[in-house]
Amino acid sequence: MRKRGTIRKRVMVFGVFDGLHAGHRAFLRAAKKRGDELVAVVARDAAVRLLKKKKPRFDEKARVRALRASRLADRVILGDKKQGIYRVIARYAPDTICLGYDQQALAEDMRTHREFSRIPLIRLKPHQPMKFKTSLLS
Repeated sequence: MRKRGTIRKRVMVFGVFDGLHAGHRAFLRAAKKRGDELVAVVARDAAVRLLKKKKPRFDEKARVRALRASRLADRVILGDKKQGIYRVIARYAPDTICLGYDQQALAEDMRTHREFSRIPLIRLKPHQPMKFKTSLLS
C-alpha cells in the first residue's frame, strides 16, 4: 500500500473485537489518527481461548467481516496461528503499534522481541471502560 516516492505511516492494532462496540470504535479511531494507514489484527479463536480462558461469542471470520464492514481500519487481517511469533509485524512493518489500555500482557511480550524494539508502542486511553468493555457487554 506504500506508493513509491510517498511516505505513509502505518499503524497496527491488535484485538479480539468480539462484538464491535463503541469502545472498539473509539480505539480504532484514536489509532488511525496516529498515521495514514491502519492495520487491525484480529485474534484467532484459539488465542482467545488460551488468553481469555473462554470462547469468543463470534468466530474469527465473523469478527474479521464485522471489522471490515465497519471501515474503521484500512486493512483487517487475522493474527498469527502461533502465539508470540508476530509474523504479522514482520510482514506489515508498522511504524507504530497502538495498544488498548488493557493490553499490558501484550505490551510486555512485544518488548521481549528485540527485532521490534524500534517500533514505538503507544498505549491509548480507554473510552468509558466501565461501560464499553467486551466482558461487561457479553
